[in-house]
Amino acid sequence: MVKICCIGAGYVGGPTMAVIALKCPSIEVAVVDISITRINAWNSDQLPIYEPGLEDVVKQCRGKNLFFSTDVEKHVSEADIIFVSVNTPTKTRGLGAGKAADLTYWESAARMIADVSKSNKIVVEKSTVPVKTAEAIEKILTHNSKGINFQILSNPEFLAEGTAIQDLLKPDRVLIGGRETPDGQKAIQALKDVYAHWVPEDRILATNLWSAELSKLAANAFLAQRISSVNAMSALCEATGADVTQVSHAVGKDSRIGPKFLNASVGFGGSCFQKDILNLVYICECNGLPEVANYWKQVIKVNDYQKNRFVNRVVSSMFNTVSGKKIAVLGFAFKKDTGDTRETPAIDVCKGLLGDKARLSIYDPQVNEFKTLDYQRIYDNMRKPAFVFDGRNIVNAEKLREIGFIVYSIGKPLDPWLEDMPAVA
Repeated sequence: MVKICCIGAGYVGGPTMAVIALKCPSIEVAVVDISITRINAWNSDQLPIYEPGLEDVVKQCRGKNLFFSTDVEKHVSEADIIFVSVNTPTKTRGLGAGKAADLTYWESAARMIADVSKSNKIVVEKSTVPVKTAEAIEKILTHNSKGINFQILSNPEFLAEGTAIQDLLKPDRVLIGGRETPDGQKAIQALKDVYAHWVPEDRILATNLWSAELSKLAANAFLAQRISSVNAMSALCEATGADVTQVSHAVGKDSRIGPKFLNASVGFGGSCFQKDILNLVYICECNGLPEVANYWKQVIKVNDYQKNRFVNRVVSSMFNTVSGKKIAVLGFAFKKDTGDTRETPAIDVCKGLLGDKARLSIYDPQVNEFKTLDYQRIYDNMRKPAFVFDGRNIVNAEKLREIGFIVYSIGKPLDPWLEDMPAVA
């Protein structure tokens, strides 16, 4: 029996290993973490993360060929394939602070693997890492190997929170990068054989290590850039009376562009986009490519601009002050169908409103229910004039205006009330 161990029981490691266990009943899968609380949660009825479909998959496999454990060294030493899915936050101090990825957890995981291994291992980068990380990991493993053969593979995840289980069951592609040596190609094939249990062969792509590492950063940068592009357009739409929904629909009908990631919003959030773009910026700067670095920096600048613009619109609309005013914040996670609040735009919006001494009541239901609220009842219980600021374009603005609300929807023609208010920077 092939044994797989995943170091890190977070948003990537937990769901990925659960689906591998489900689709490969002949493989024993162990997910290990030093956090006793997190492992206890994975072994309980209340999983530590919310993801549609995850609970069903875990319950089918847990205790059969899927195990969650804090006995890290035991499972690492027994494994044939080790996925490393530890956190790679942005450095907060020292060289590259604010941009470079902090590989502290990765390095300690590699050293531990070298210490406890008694047989040959395939070590798989699963967390998002900078280009050339594999080279550093190889050096740590080979210099501490005691004659054991380690092969490093890059197998980046392309999951979207809220649809992670479906993304794992029916992936657009599985990317495996390895060394272009006989042993490296053997390792690629071994991991291919795991995914081939349920993924069509033409969707399993093999590349060199550096291409696989860079592809993950590039994919997130391209997606974030689309969001910043449509958000930049939303500001122009408001200024000219155009409707960003109509513009993005027309643009998305072009088969070369497509309709996805063209919804205007308060901005992108989540644990990946900003972190990965900053990482990309740092790598570009380190490789003497300032123009390329500046291009990707602008994606983040537009994202920050959009959040600030939204806050300014709220404040300017309400007589240029929200001091002492009670504002209901409906939705706090960075997108629907997830409980993840990491880097959510709502944090910056709330901070901006609190800075003007607003009183906030924050509610998040985990799923998107705000289209069907009883807005007439809400209006009847509000001080007038009553405002709705829609940062996701989910409400029917015309119906709300008929009730009596003053409505601001991102990128839509402005409510007559708003046209008379000061311009928003």
